[in-house]
Amino acid sequence: MKPEPAPAPERKSALTRALLYAFAVLCLVLGLIGVVVPGMPTTVFILMAAWAAARSSPRLHAWLLNHRLFGPLLHNWANGRTVSRRAKWSATVTMAVCAVIVSFTAHRAWLAGLAIGCMACVLAWLWSRPLPPP
Repeated sequence: MKPEPAPAPERKSALTRALLYAFAVLCLVLGLIGVVVPGMPTTVFILMAAWAAARSSPRLHAWLLNHRLFGPLLHNWANGRTVSRRAKWSATVTMAVCAVIVSFTAHRAWLAGLAIGCMACVLAWLWSRPLPPP
């Protein structure tokens, strides 16, 4: 099943499109950093980049959809807001490692608790997403 093509960018002002494009690029860069830095989310930033690119740059949006790593994630999200089991486990392991690091390096216990609480909320939301069909 093919995902629906990206909506054509609405008639937005040049400034609005430029801001959306800049936001898409920023989110893409943050998502790329998240691929290699433990604790930095990737999925959320790539989803936001795709959203902004769909509204500002059909070329960037098409590149994201056809990307080897990000394409399947975006297709799953577009087809029912699903997240693969592999992505869920990858996020869980990465956040668990980060929680341990934060526990030992935070200057204040409440900061560690806040960071770990945020990660726990994200994981609860992530695991509540359905799996894609086989």
